[in-house]
Amino acid sequence: MAQPGLPKLIATDLDGTLVRSDDTVSAYTHEVLDRVRAAGIRIVGATGRGPRLTELTRNDIRAADFLVLAQGGWVLDQNEGQLLRNTRLPGRDLAIVLQSLEAEVGPLSVMVEALEHDDAPLWGDYDPTWRYPVTVEPRTRDECLTSDVIKAFARSFDTDVDELLAAAQRIVPPHVATVTQAGLNYVEICPPEVDKGTGLAVVAQAVGVDPADVLVFGDMPNDLPMFAWAGWGRVAVRNAHPTLLAAADEVTLSNDEDGVAVFLDRLLSR
Repeated sequence: MAQPGLPKLIATDLDGTLVRSDDTVSAYTHEVLDRVRAAGIRIVGATGRGPRLTELTRNDIRAADFLVLAQGGWVLDQNEGQLLRNTRLPGRDLAIVLQSLEAEVGPLSVMVEALEHDDAPLWGDYDPTWRYPVTVEPRTRDECLTSDVIKAFARSFDTDVDELLAAAQRIVPPHVATVTQAGLNYVEICPPEVDKGTGLAVVAQAVGVDPADVLVFGDMPNDLPMFAWAGWGRVAVRNAHPTLLAAADEVTLSNDEDGVAVFLDRLLSR
């Protein structure tokens, strides 16, 4: 049981929030998260990373009881080894989304995530500016849309990603797909009703925790749904997107300064 005055569950984004710019997580951060868990507080890694990056995610947040992956579409109970949620977007619906977006902003570069196994390739158009190591299996648009997908990445080389997101959120009906962006110059197209807030709600229901007892950390627009859902506290790292900074209750140090760990260390020391 968590001590009185402390949240019962803590969820943190990874890239840009818990993970530093050199793609590492400090020993200090791991040590603080171990102490959080020892204090009876459940820990959730809430990330846009899909199931193909499960092992990497486990290594980055070793103390996690749950992983919320693929922007909330996949929820894994680490202790029980159970998948609590796994959703997919029909290829035909993704085709409609892409057609509508391209009618508005012009041609898009598209990659889809369809496979679940660790280190699985993405399909579609390889982008040499992609920040992280990735294997992309070249496929035509039609080939990418023949089956259901976990999510898709779409980029315009003429339209800023925030403008592309605004257009997508205006154009794409929420019952067809959810669209967000996580700082990779791509919008991410997910199944309807899939976001980090609904993913965390699955965890909260499984363990009997009220949103009012949940503390969250983030840095990008894809974290806004869990900021809206969590009630104990919403903390942005200093390097966060302006929309997250505006939605936060508090701002901690940057990811490169171990801002999440510093905040939690102080919280445990109260």
